[in-house]
Amino acid sequence: MITINNVHKSFGDKQVLRGVDLTINEGETLAIIGRSGCGKSVLLKHIVGLLFPEQGYVTIENKRLDQASPAELYSIRRRFGFLFQGAALFDSMTVEENISLPIIENNYNFTSAEIKKNIAEKLDWVGMPGVEKLKPSELSGGMKKRVSLARALITSPDYILYDEPTTGLDPIMSNAIDELIRELAEALNVTSIVVTHDMLSVKNVAQRVAMLNDGKIYFTGTPEELENSKDEVIFDFILRTKENVEK
Repeated sequence: MITINNVHKSFGDKQVLRGVDLTINEGETLAIIGRSGCGKSVLLKHIVGLLFPEQGYVTIENKRLDQASPAELYSIRRRFGFLFQGAALFDSMTVEENISLPIIENNYNFTSAEIKKNIAEKLDWVGMPGVEKLKPSELSGGMKKRVSLARALITSPDYILYDEPTTGLDPIMSNAIDELIRELAEALNVTSIVVTHDMLSVKNVAQRVAMLNDGKIYFTGTPEELENSKDEVIFDFILRTKENVEK
């Protein structure tokens, strides 16, 4: 379980998080939504301990990240997989080298044969078998996202964080990524946190939704409860999201 308690975060004079309270249950898929610049990605970085709040705290299974020793924090971070918004693949590396980076840099002490077998397995999971020797420049946007997801899975994490997983993808590929997120959550029983502005993606993957507004959690509930809400702030957000998709 992940618990976020009264988290505040500012950058200079800009206060981004103003007292975020949120509980993420073990094994659930939670979507975090909100307008551009509202702090969704900032909140993700607090969850994995890449940023720390000025006030409040984050706990992972009752361990406060701000009170963790460097060794404890390192151990906690190893339990996370992170799918970055732009895939964040290294252009100079092959697919195989990109995916193997977390287990090599974090000293998992696998043999070369074990690493190759693990990579092949994860690529098969994401529907990309046999691409180990390709470079990112040889991949489409959707293929890059799948390779990035394979890299996020390579350490067999307990938690997977997705930062705008369908951004820049066409509707068909977006739906394929959504289906993959849902299938992996069910097959691996991992806790999945999906930051997105894509309301169709929310309906496709999320069991629960948390909406950030004005630096706080404004709404939590099911995708159906969100869609049926009569609240003006929620209605305006959904309407603007649909207008942006139509454009």
